[in-house]
Amino acid sequence: MTGLADLAGWAADLDPTPADVEQARRALVDTVAVTVAALDDPVAGWTEGEDAALRWAAVGHVLDFDDVHLPSTSHVSVVCAPAALACGGGARAYLAGAGVMARLGAALGWAHYRSGWHATCTAGAPAAAVAAGTALGLDEAGLARAMALAVPAAGGVQRAFGTAGKSLQVGFAAAAGVRAARLAAAGASADPAALDQWFALLGGTGVPDPTGPAIPGGLAVKLHPCCYALQRPISAARLLGHPRDVRRIRVHARASSLQPLIHSRPRTGLEAKFSCEYAVAAALVDGFPDAASFTDAAVARPQVRALLDRVEVHAEPGGDDVVAGCTRLVVDHATGPPTEVALDLPDGHPERPASAADLAAKVAGCAGDRAAEVSALDWDIAAELLRDALPGR
Repeated sequence: MTGLADLAGWAADLDPTPADVEQARRALVDTVAVTVAALDDPVAGWTEGEDAALRWAAVGHVLDFDDVHLPSTSHVSVVCAPAALACGGGARAYLAGAGVMARLGAALGWAHYRSGWHATCTAGAPAAAVAAGTALGLDEAGLARAMALAVPAAGGVQRAFGTAGKSLQVGFAAAAGVRAARLAAAGASADPAALDQWFALLGGTGVPDPTGPAIPGGLAVKLHPCCYALQRPISAARLLGHPRDVRRIRVHARASSLQPLIHSRPRTGLEAKFSCEYAVAAALVDGFPDAASFTDAAVARPQVRALLDRVEVHAEPGGDDVVAGCTRLVVDHATGPPTEVALDLPDGHPERPASAADLAAKVAGCAGDRAAEVSALDWDIAAELLRDALPGR
């Protein structure tokens, strides 16, 4: 086998290091915590009776609080952890899928994301097939067939952002990968070269790099339940404190870092998760935006709406990811000189990792009375917890 099917060989031969396994454990805890936090979301009800992987991934993603692999611009864990868990897999199955997703998404490149594709779904379906297939014991050839069988479901677009469609299409990708792996395990045939044709049709030109840790580049952890492109504007706004006599707030950022932020005047909590204007206003009002900041009621607050109308977003040309350049905020006051702050990286970025206290606070905020249980999860217990909380087929 040649081409993208070589990733199946990488996955089949994967021998995780202790650092890889620890990365998988942190990803598991984070993913389950944000899933537990969303158990009362309507998506949990709408997906009742669907496949387990679909429910776990969709509910896990609906708050947009799950981790991100920045080089691929994709949410790796919320796809690969449910796919692995649904088929009885553990850390190695998750890492095999996550590593394929990270490499495949990075090879598709920024041009793929810039054109409007949702890389979590395009790269996610074949990766979920690898996670599930590894859990089911498929060899290299079986994994390659599973990846090829997932190709018909490897889609998803950014226009879904701000609606339930975003989290649901992530669930569809995870479920498609599990379905493909089970079919491959049953003996279904497929041509692995379909992966290369699909890749070319999507405009992919890169070549996946099999070297490095299981998840090259690490994972970014979110401290606020919204699009990762908002983590830096929020962190920057928090540096301003609560400025007085605000006449105007100017946000200057690279165009690529604003790509997913398609709702300038959000009407709902889901739309607010993709609004730079709202995120800045909420950070100035709330201090530390949390789940309560991204509800329909929070978006309608007069204080926030008034401040939101004073936010101007200025896109500077260029950039090739959602953290390109820096975010610069300038506050023009009714009297006196302007106040200005700039920030390169948000807290939780792999190069500026969240502290243990921040991570513990996130789990506590998400899981409440179950925080200690979630913090101590292993893969078997995680599967039991999700089956109890979100039973699926």
